[in-house]
Amino acid sequence: MSNLLPIDISAIPESQREAVLAVLRENNSLKQETTGLQTKTSELEVLVKRLEHLIAELKNATHGKRSEKLSEDERQLAFEDLEVAVAEVETQQAEQTSSEARPRKAARRNRGNLPADLPRVERVVEPQSLSCPCGCGEMHRIGEDRTERLDVIPAQLRVIVTVRPKYACRSCAEGITQAPAPAHLIEGGLPTEGAIAHVLVSKFSDHLPLYRQSQILARSGVDIHRSTLADWVGTAAFHLSPVVDRLAEHLKKSGKLFMDETTAPVLDPGRGRTKTGYLWALARDDRGWGGDDPPGVVFTYAPGRAGQNAEQILRGFDGTLQLDGYAGYNRLTRPSRKGGAPITVAYCWAHARRKLKEVFDRDGSEIAAEGLRRIAEFYRIESEIRGMGSSQRLSARRTRTAPLIAEFGEWLQNQRCRISSKSRLGEKLTYIHRQWSGLQTFLHDGRVEIDSNAVENLIRTIALTRKNALFAGHDEGGHAWGRIASLIATAKVNDVEPFAYLKATLEAIASGHPANRIDDLLPWNFQP
Repeated sequence: MSNLLPIDISAIPESQREAVLAVLRENNSLKQETTGLQTKTSELEVLVKRLEHLIAELKNATHGKRSEKLSEDERQLAFEDLEVAVAEVETQQAEQTSSEARPRKAARRNRGNLPADLPRVERVVEPQSLSCPCGCGEMHRIGEDRTERLDVIPAQLRVIVTVRPKYACRSCAEGITQAPAPAHLIEGGLPTEGAIAHVLVSKFSDHLPLYRQSQILARSGVDIHRSTLADWVGTAAFHLSPVVDRLAEHLKKSGKLFMDETTAPVLDPGRGRTKTGYLWALARDDRGWGGDDPPGVVFTYAPGRAGQNAEQILRGFDGTLQLDGYAGYNRLTRPSRKGGAPITVAYCWAHARRKLKEVFDRDGSEIAAEGLRRIAEFYRIESEIRGMGSSQRLSARRTRTAPLIAEFGEWLQNQRCRISSKSRLGEKLTYIHRQWSGLQTFLHDGRVEIDSNAVENLIRTIALTRKNALFAGHDEGGHAWGRIASLIATAKVNDVEPFAYLKATLEAIASGHPANRIDDLLPWNFQP
């Protein structure tokens, strides 16, 4: 009582003492509530500052100068971790804010994006009692509220038991009849075609090495060694190779393709360490100009980066090839080219821009900045005409882009005269100068893109598999890697679910799909 009394209670007449005490109690309660609100306000200020910091980090990862120095995968990882932190802060803020002060907002989730074909498990939650509080009887149902949440059940393993009854006649001994055993990709083996497809997709799409898949299976009580899984992958790669070969034939009939190469580390048993192999990507993507041919990519493994590998892969192709500035491709443009006529090359403006960006980020060069501003104008026009027909794109480029390219060429020569070719910037300008003819190819063909980003996006999955698997165990493993990755990447770029496609394709092959109908097995012809 004494802490409620800032005055001498004995000096107050007894008739008024109770009223004064009530006022003092109310005043003390208000002080305690004020103190609580001040504490909560301070906590919220700390949360807001942390949230502002995280949002600034997100903006910097998205738009800041450092974002270009991160790979796409590193940026995605940064986004994920920052978004997790933001969600944590928002949840903490919601918990610390009373429902009276601010109603809890609905979670920012894809509430309307639960596919209709997903199985639904209904759980009806009934009240504890249906008796009317006034005692007039049992209540009647007048409606309902429904909410849907996504549930996940870990991968379910099952055993397919094939039973083939035998039949015989009781009256004679003419023999026994029985249905023939269904065809399997691995005769007498353990896996179904669906199990093999799952291993392929897990390794080459979800980037799970076989030893990790073995560990995951073991957690479900199924002990399958990594070497057994490798046998499944090798068998599938062999049976799928004709499909990949046919895919490559289709691509090389096109008038324009992309090409790029990426490292594929391979174990070298003789030296006890890895050597550098390469997966060469040959891709078609005509969606930028509304072409009729479906997109696709074939990865071909080669033990080195020599230009003769590209020459071998491109046998039978005569057209325009869009690529970066690697000198190994130069032999493709010469009359001495083996396997076809000299090809037309289209070089990549994204690579040219990247060279200037490297200098600008390091030195803040105003000359590099000017080059970047000029190239940005080319890209602005390209974004406006993307998806138009090839003739419309060609017309727009000749009218709008060609004068800008000519001005850039004059600017480039002026800068090269002023800057030492041995300087960092001079080297970058010389790089652009050497490719100047190929950088203008897109001005003369509406089918050609301004850069080779399409193929770079397709080979990103190779980089992820390489990062997780570390290396292929042998050159032959590199070949299998390329074949299976080709079908998975082509399926994805055609909006085909890779597991469903591979499962159906392996089942068809096991059942003796005719060789003269192999086109039916190409990813873009898959019908679920």
